[in-house]
Amino acid sequence: MDKQKKRGGFQAMGLSQPVLKGVLKKGYSLPTPIQRKTIPLILEGRDVVAMARTGSGKTAAFLVPLLERLKSRGQHIRALILSPTRELATQTHRFTKELGKLTDLKSTLILGGDNMEQQFAAMHEMPDIVIATPGRLLHLRVEMDLKLTSVEYVVFDEADRLFEMGFYEQLREILHRLPEHRQTLLFSATLPKELVDFAQAGLSEPVLVRLDIESKLSENLKTTYLSCRTGDKTALLVHLLKHVVKKDELTVIFVATKHHVEYLREMLDKVGIGCTHVYSSLDQAARKINVAKFRARKVPVLLVTDVAARGIDIPLLDNAINYHFPPKAKLFVHRVGRVARAGRKGTAFSLVAPDEVPYLLDLHLFLGRPPDDDGLCGTVPQCIIDEEAEYLQTCCTDDLKNMERVCENAMKQYLKSRPAASTESVRRAKQLLESGLSDHPLFSSSATSGVNVLEAVRNFKPRSTIFEIVSTAKNTSFSVMKKKRRKHDRLIHCPEVLDEECEMETSHGQQQQHNFRDTEFYIPHKSSDFHSEKGLKMEKSFEQQASNAVLDLTADEKQKHGQKRWDRKKKRFVQDDDSKRKKIRTESGVWIPASYKTNIYKQWKDRSKVDTAGDVSEKMSGYEPPKRKKGAKSGKSPRSELRTKEQILKGRRQKSKLRRKHGKRKN
Repeated sequence: MDKQKKRGGFQAMGLSQPVLKGVLKKGYSLPTPIQRKTIPLILEGRDVVAMARTGSGKTAAFLVPLLERLKSRGQHIRALILSPTRELATQTHRFTKELGKLTDLKSTLILGGDNMEQQFAAMHEMPDIVIATPGRLLHLRVEMDLKLTSVEYVVFDEADRLFEMGFYEQLREILHRLPEHRQTLLFSATLPKELVDFAQAGLSEPVLVRLDIESKLSENLKTTYLSCRTGDKTALLVHLLKHVVKKDELTVIFVATKHHVEYLREMLDKVGIGCTHVYSSLDQAARKINVAKFRARKVPVLLVTDVAARGIDIPLLDNAINYHFPPKAKLFVHRVGRVARAGRKGTAFSLVAPDEVPYLLDLHLFLGRPPDDDGLCGTVPQCIIDEEAEYLQTCCTDDLKNMERVCENAMKQYLKSRPAASTESVRRAKQLLESGLSDHPLFSSSATSGVNVLEAVRNFKPRSTIFEIVSTAKNTSFSVMKKKRRKHDRLIHCPEVLDEECEMETSHGQQQQHNFRDTEFYIPHKSSDFHSEKGLKMEKSFEQQASNAVLDLTADEKQKHGQKRWDRKKKRFVQDDDSKRKKIRTESGVWIPASYKTNIYKQWKDRSKVDTAGDVSEKMSGYEPPKRKKGAKSGKSPRSELRTKEQILKGRRQKSKLRRKHGKRKN
C-alpha cells in the first residue's frame, strides 16, 4: 500500500529533497487533481492556464514547481506572484514560507497600505520571490526604477479578477518590464474558454487545464436556500446563528455593502453573538486584527463584503451565509468555496428574497443541476420569524434605526448597479412564486402545525360574492347575481368546449411525429454548456465590470461621471473627469497616476546611504539601515570621528602648550 502511495504521490514528480520534505511536512501525501495535472507541465517550462474550484489546491500547484525551479538563493528577483487582494497575497506569502522553510530562498510581501520605507529596504535585500498586489508593485517599480529583467517565473493568481477589474493599466506596465522568455501561469477558480481575453498576458503556446467543470461545488458542501421577505432577513439570520449553527463552528456572513456590515455587527452585539468584520475601505491594520481574531476562534462570526470571497483563507471554516444572494453565479462559487475544503464537510445557507429568486435559477443553470437536485429551496415558518423579530424590536435603539435607514439607502444604490437576471429565469421565478413554496425541511413540523391553518386562511378564496352569502333566495340582489353567474358560466364554458372539440378533431388525423435531427451532424443554436460558460465569461469593458463589481457605492462618485467644468483658457465647458489629468505617461505608453513618481525613495536612499536597487550586490543581502543619533539632521552624512596624524600631533602640541602655560602661573 505504501509503495502505491509513493508512486502516485509527490515522490514520483522528481522533486528535490528540500522541496519534497517541505511538502510532506506540510501534511500533503497525495497531490490533488489540479496539482497532478499542472505540476508536471509547469516543471517542463510550459505556460499554463489552469481552472479549478476554490479549495482544490491551486496555490500549491504553482508554488511547488516555483520552489523546485529556483532551488537556491540568487542575487536578483526571479519569481513574481500577483494577487488581486491583500488578503490573498498575505495567504500566499505565508504558504510560501511554510513550503520553502527547508530552502534558503527569500520571499517578500509588497502590499498597498504598508510602510513604503520598509518595502524599499525589503527590495534592496534582493528577494528571490516577490508576492505583491499590482498597484503597490507598480508604485515601487516607478519610484525605484526597478529592473525586472531577471524575472523568469510569473504567476497571476485569481487571473480573471486581475484582468477584469481595475488592474489593467498596472499589469500592462508591469508586463512591459518583464523579459519575453519568462514562464507565465494563470490560476483561477473560474476561467472562460475564450483565451483571447488573456492575450495581453503574453502567454506563449499555453496549455489549458480545466478540472471539476461539472462539479463546480465541493461534494462535501451542503447547500440550503431559505425564501423570505427582505425585511425578515435579519430575524432569520439571528435564528440561524442561535438555533441552527453550532456555537463552536466558524461562520462567514456575506452582505452587499459595508453599511450592512456595520448594522449587522451592532445588531449581533446587542443579541449577544460575538462577531468581527472586514470590508474594502476598512483600515489595513484593522483588517489584519479582525481576521486574526476570527482565525483564533475568539469570535465565531465574520461579517464581510465580497472583498473576502477570494483570498481570506480561514482553516476549518464550517458555514457560509449569503445574507444577500449574489447576482452572479461565479461569485456564489467563490463565496461558498471558503467552506468544505480539504475533505471537510460544510454548509452554505442562502437567504433568498422574492426579487433574488431569478438569480437562484440562474445559479442552477450555471451548475447544470435542477433546483430539487442540490439543496432544497423552502420557506421559513412565520411564527419563527415573528418571535425573533419581536425580540429584535426590544433590542433596537435610535442608533440602530439610523443605521437601518442608511442600509436602505445603500441598498437602493446597490440595486442600481446589480446586473439583471436572464429573461428565462425571471419568467420561471414568477411561476415558482405563484405556485408557492413549502416549508423547508430544516425546520421541524411541530413548529409549523399552527402556521398551516394561518396559511390556509390566507390563501382562502370564496366562490360566492357578498351578495350571495348574506342574502336569501327572495332577495333581489341574490337573484340578480344568480342570473349573472348563469350567463357568465355559459360564456366561459363555450370556449372550453370548442377547444376540446378542436383537440378531438386534430388528434384523430394526427400522425406520429418523428425527430429528424441527426445527433451526429446537427448543430444546435446553443451549445450544451451555454449557461455554464455564460456564468464564467468576463466583462468586455472595465467601466461596466467595475460598476457591477464595486459594492460600496456612493452617489457622489456616480455624479462625477459626465459632469463638465468651465475652462477659462478655452472659454468653454470641458469634461471634468479627464482620465489623463494628474497622470504621467510611461515608456510603454500607459498612463499611470502622477503620485507614483515622488521623491520618497530618493530621500530614503540619501538617509540610508545605499546604492540604487538595481545595482545592489550580494553583500547587501544582510542590509540594515544605519541608526541615526538623536538630534542629527536627516539627509546629511554623520561626522567622522577618525583623525589624521596631523590632527593628533596638533592636539598633543595644544595640550603640552596648555600644561606649560598653567605651570608658569603656579610658579
